[in-house]
Amino acid sequence: MPLAPKSETVDLRELPPPEVFFGRSARMAAVRETIQRVADTGIPVLIQGESGTGKELLARMVHGHSRRANFPWVKVTCPAIPLPLIESELFGYEKGAFTGASATKRGRVELAHRGTLFLDEVGSLDLAVQAKLLQLLQDGRFARVGAQDSRQVDTRLVTAARGSLREQVEAGSFRLDLFFRVNAVTIELPPLRHRTVDLPALIAYFFQIHAKTFQQTPKLLSREVLRAMERYSWPGNIRQLENMIRNFALLGDENALLAEMLAPVRPHRAAAIDLSRPVALKQIVRTATQELERAIILQVLQNHGWNRSKTAKWLKISYRSLLYKLEELQLGPQSDGDQTAGPAAPSSRAATVE
Repeated sequence: MPLAPKSETVDLRELPPPEVFFGRSARMAAVRETIQRVADTGIPVLIQGESGTGKELLARMVHGHSRRANFPWVKVTCPAIPLPLIESELFGYEKGAFTGASATKRGRVELAHRGTLFLDEVGSLDLAVQAKLLQLLQDGRFARVGAQDSRQVDTRLVTAARGSLREQVEAGSFRLDLFFRVNAVTIELPPLRHRTVDLPALIAYFFQIHAKTFQQTPKLLSREVLRAMERYSWPGNIRQLENMIRNFALLGDENALLAEMLAPVRPHRAAAIDLSRPVALKQIVRTATQELERAIILQVLQNHGWNRSKTAKWLKISYRSLLYKLEELQLGPQSDGDQTAGPAAPSSRAATVE
């Protein structure tokens, strides 16, 4: 049976304060400026970034700062809905449209009328649903499953994606015309390892939240742990940081934090492939190769105290090749000189890149 549609409103007071969410890095300052410019318009927004960087929070801010703030906010996690049900979940269906359709049901698009529809991991939608979404963006019209006539709706679309939608277009799994519609404005959220200047504010914020939850006053983190956090690569980004602070607020065990950050990074096995739709072998192989290469380089960097010269020699590649790969794999900013304190250690050079 289809999942029950849900809509809600966004209370900005429940979101992290802007000074915490955006921090002090130059890249997040640019994100904040973009939000201020586009939030109160009706244009579609595409948010891209690694898992755990805060894409949904940013989408909520877009809605909460718009003239639609008092109207519904409807979130759809696209991969969480089975492929055969996604069309009826988004666009609804008429009574008798298929076996089990005993009554007419409104979809998420209709529930978001006058509000915002947030499609998380929009790249997972199949091409047939993408075609209906394109029509919605073109003229605001759609048809329920099993309906003869189309319906009009006023919905602002905000989408999010972990990977590159442009690469999916090249692979043939995402429509080019829809890509140009959803990315009227594209916002790139940087990974935490590229904005470690914001660690103190984020740590203090999570301490405040979870200390209140557990009704405890946790110990302050030692300088050793803070330095380790500055050097750490943060594969899980801000979500990982929050989990670590929550555990420390409850248990007060710094050794557990250090153990997690110092654990060697091992290449992961390839993720299970979704065979419910055609797969682009070229894209899968490229992604798997990048993930393996990133894991290997990251482990060697950590084993050599983030010394890039030693890492390049150990991997038997040139120093320039290593810098290129660090940039390509988003393991840290490029630098003309060596860096021994990690991908975003607090230095004047790192501050310039941020």
